[in-house]
Amino acid sequence: MEVKEYLDNAKDNMDLAVEYLDDTLSHIRAGKASARLLDGIRVDYYGSQAPISNVANVSVPDARTIAITPWEKSMFKEIEKAIINSELGITPENNGEVIRLSIPPLTEDRRKQLVKQSKAEAENAKVSIRNARREAIEGLKKEIKKGLSEDTEKDAENEVQKLHDKYMKKIDELFAAKEKEILTV
Repeated sequence: MEVKEYLDNAKDNMDLAVEYLDDTLSHIRAGKASARLLDGIRVDYYGSQAPISNVANVSVPDARTIAITPWEKSMFKEIEKAIINSELGITPENNGEVIRLSIPPLTEDRRKQLVKQSKAEAENAKVSIRNARREAIEGLKKEIKKGLSEDTEKDAENEVQKLHDKYMKKIDELFAAKEKEILTV
């Protein structure tokens, strides 16, 4: 394998870790309504499990409300049941035309809990990035035995370290932004 391939693999793995963290953090409720809060909830739709967004129109009319308008009347009960059984912790209100989810303000304890959860997710992403760095460096060291010069290997190792530092900074920025969002009352 060429040095460039090791660097590209490390970069790809680090990109995936950051993308995964970004997606995971977007599902953590921060007291504001967001359609993405419903992304993980599936409903029974003619025998198969489908995301709510595939069976209804999901909108956010204001900062504290999510409105769900099912395309079929038969889906009201299924959507309500899925929301109640989810880990969202919000009881839906149904007026026969629209299902409304009122996002309650978070308590101080709940905010601290969510920050802890976000921090744990950020740590998992950092571990993934460290693993990508380690794999790249181990691969480069094996290439020395196959004839790669030590200078080239050291330069490549420095590149991997620069990538590592760049992605660690991205993770810290994502976490800081989420922490601020959660703690903002």
